[in-house]
Amino acid sequence: MIKILLFLIITLLIVSLFLYSKLLPYKNKLTDKYQNIFNFFESIFNPLLNFLSLIAKPVQVGKGIAIDMSQIILLFLFLFILGVLV
Repeated sequence: MIKILLFLIITLLIVSLFLYSKLLPYKNKLTDKYQNIFNFFESIFNPLLNFLSLIAKPVQVGKGIAIDMSQIILLFLFLFILGVLV
């Protein structure tokens, strides 16, 4: 029972991380309902991503284009935990 609950929570966090990364540039344009949900997940992801950004710097993939590695590391951590649960 606890394994299933953890599985669902990690799955929710993975989907939320994807949506967070897509909606971050547009967070000021969200309606109040979705702004509250976004703020909740931002309060979870911001400290984690800020900490991970101290460890992994963005990778330059082109002129003026860089990939934020902290989001990828967090995704791998979630996927690893998910794999351990299965």
